[in-house]
Amino acid sequence: MITTSPASALRQARSHLLAHGDCPSGMIDERIARSWQRSLASGLQPTGRLVDIEHCSGSNLRNALAGNHDLLAHSRPVMEYLFEQVRHSHSMVILADRRATLMHTLGDVDFLTKAERVALSSGSSWQEQHRGTNAIGTALAEASSIEIHGSEHFLERNGFLTCAAAPIMSANGELMGVIDISGDQRSRHPHTLGLVSMAARMIENRLVIAACRHHIRLHLHAQPEGIGSVAEGIIALSEDGWIVGANRSGLALLHLAPPDLGTLPLGRIIDVHLDDLLSRHKRHPDLPIQIHLYDGTALFVQVHAEHTAQIIAPAAMSVPMPDDALSSLDTGDARWHSATDKARRIAGKPIPLLIHGESGVGKELFARAVHDSGPRHKGPFVAINCAALPENLIEAELFGYAPGAFTGARREGNPGRLREAHGGTLFLDEIGDMPLPMQTRLLRVLQERQVTPLGGGRPVDVDFALICATHCKLREEADKGSFRSDLYYRINGLTLTLPALRERNDFQALTERMLADINPDRSIYLAPALLAQLSRHPWPGNLRQFASMLRTASAMLNPNEDCINWPHLPDDLIEELHAIPQQEKLAVAARIPQNLKELSLAAIQQTLENNRGNISAAARQLGISRQTLYRKLNS
Repeated sequence: MITTSPASALRQARSHLLAHGDCPSGMIDERIARSWQRSLASGLQPTGRLVDIEHCSGSNLRNALAGNHDLLAHSRPVMEYLFEQVRHSHSMVILADRRATLMHTLGDVDFLTKAERVALSSGSSWQEQHRGTNAIGTALAEASSIEIHGSEHFLERNGFLTCAAAPIMSANGELMGVIDISGDQRSRHPHTLGLVSMAARMIENRLVIAACRHHIRLHLHAQPEGIGSVAEGIIALSEDGWIVGANRSGLALLHLAPPDLGTLPLGRIIDVHLDDLLSRHKRHPDLPIQIHLYDGTALFVQVHAEHTAQIIAPAAMSVPMPDDALSSLDTGDARWHSATDKARRIAGKPIPLLIHGESGVGKELFARAVHDSGPRHKGPFVAINCAALPENLIEAELFGYAPGAFTGARREGNPGRLREAHGGTLFLDEIGDMPLPMQTRLLRVLQERQVTPLGGGRPVDVDFALICATHCKLREEADKGSFRSDLYYRINGLTLTLPALRERNDFQALTERMLADINPDRSIYLAPALLAQLSRHPWPGNLRQFASMLRTASAMLNPNEDCINWPHLPDDLIEELHAIPQQEKLAVAARIPQNLKELSLAAIQQTLENNRGNISAAARQLGISRQTLYRKLNS
């Protein structure tokens, strides 16, 4: 909040302005300095008489009111609420249009008499060129919220006032008007500017919803609970997915400005296609959807749309996704999408695939999808976990053996897993754990495309696509000599790294797909607040751990329940999830300079957040008066 300039600085700045036509830089608020200079340029003098002041009356005022019907209709309920907050404080609430003409006022009777002496009444113009620096005219001129207190007014006759005003923007980013609280400067309160700013946002939200009721609307916030609050962002979309309207919070959340409206499709901003949002909205109309901007920022969005079945996003039409097994695993994460795209390009080509990734990220799931998406999909998919086979059995398991090759061998022999993969795909998981002797034999098979079973026999031709996976950094293992470098270069045709679950930005879409797989006959979903907390969990076991949790939680649901919430989770996970906020607070606290003033301010801000901005409740919880709380916030 901008604090008022010291009286001495104001006097010096005013004297310099009248003598030289400008204000010294840095002496007073730059916006007030600019306004004073505009006032002087309009021919006004601080102590001069007012001449040629516009005032709407009679039919002109009725026409002005009619022309601002929507602004008035949506502002009046908010003004009444706002006035209840400042009643008996020697003040009034004012609505002005874009030309600074006062349209509607509410005020304490004792102050209204004073206000009428300076024409703070319906029909009066408070443009800067008529009234000099004042909160209404200056907020419009600067297109920003501002407080003008006492002698900051250009005209001395208005010096008894303290005024705070905030502009009101339309859905297309145009300035519609301003809402203001004006009162006796002796009763100034530091929270007044915050009140009018909040009121302006409330009016803007009502205006956007009314103006865009036939559009697709996205209601946004960084937290699912913030959707529906005065702080929510609202974005209006055309049927073909272009951003055509927004409130200021919506623009800020998407890092946009009013000139961007009508010039950008939604697909340029977020990582989810509009048709996907609409289909997910249709399945769960009241469930916030987690999305990500392309800079990685996570947001929650709730869709409001009529006739969603008739709306198709252009992104889906112009860039259709392939209908294959890989696309079924692609739920929106950029790194995962890139991996599927690259894997799809080599399917059917004699290029081996090496998949890197932590344990549990879905390497085998991905490998099977690559097989199912390629021309060998009718052939076998043979998966071998090299870390799970005993070293004394791995050779026989892979290469097979002739009848009677060793004690305990089957009488008829064994063709081996490599021969079983003929015509299909061989998947060697955790190949970094394969013993060196076996690496030598595997390299020979890959070079000669023949397998010779243990115990002798004729070599047998084999033809398979090769996919390997590892959690190790094979290049480093090869450099150390613990993995054959020649085998490494043979299997490393295309290397892909699958992201860990904690690194993915498609958590909600992935969760929905996994729940659908686990519960094919029921429409199960996670409570939004729980979803947000789960998305912050590190998931050391990745998809394997997460899928296990979802299966367990689904089993805990009663037959008539379809929402997974905290009571359905295992106790150890609940304990871990509850520890996340405390860990984050400790991490933040470690970065805060440990001095008494900053720690005190942090405590106050946290208490205000816990009480949703309620000053009285926060003061009671802190054990201090409202006045003390205001003083500490502005010290």
